[in-house]
Amino acid sequence: MTEEEQQIWLENGRLLFARPAEFMLSVVALKSLPSPDFPEICFAGRSNVGKSSLINALTNQNGLARASNTPGRTRELNYFNLSDRIRMVDLPGYGYAKASKSDIQVWTKLTRQFLRGRAPLRRVFVLIDSRRGIKDPDIEIMAMLDEAAVPYQIVLTKIDKLKKGELGKVEKDTMAKLARRPAAHPEILVTSSEKKKGLEMLRAEIAGLALPENTL
Repeated sequence: MTEEEQQIWLENGRLLFARPAEFMLSVVALKSLPSPDFPEICFAGRSNVGKSSLINALTNQNGLARASNTPGRTRELNYFNLSDRIRMVDLPGYGYAKASKSDIQVWTKLTRQFLRGRAPLRRVFVLIDSRRGIKDPDIEIMAMLDEAAVPYQIVLTKIDKLKKGELGKVEKDTMAKLARRPAAHPEILVTSSEKKKGLEMLRAEIAGLALPENTL
């Protein structure tokens, strides 16, 4: 990508997020999913990986997604509309959560069914806490996405919490674990919601999956 092409790419991302994102609905059953009229992307990750914080930072709307220090607070598929060009979905966290086993089973099943069979889903952004790296629950999700041929991209979160010089090692280790995974995007993204780092790259990636402007 030339420097000019990259500037256009980044500007497309800025424009997509220039208008406020709108909360649409929370889905607790597949039958309640919105009509598949728009492309969709979603954020998946272990409980407390920072999905809601990242959505708020991306959209510059602090209260859009509910952020919490309590693992497992997001228990529905939360839909957001971006300029009538693409829909963004905040998925329940997987792994450890402060909830009953029956509740965990219900929303885990909902998430897996959604990821396997949602036709307009263009990409799953799998969030990984950069301090923890890829763990077994992440590998399980990636294996399921590989099997279902659903494209996904790794997003490292909370890079501001790393010590100096650690990020390169984390990136290298992450890329090694993605080797030969057929549905994985070849590039990883690094972000910090608190320090606003890497957000413009993620916005641009999402814009590249959205409908062009003024197509409706």
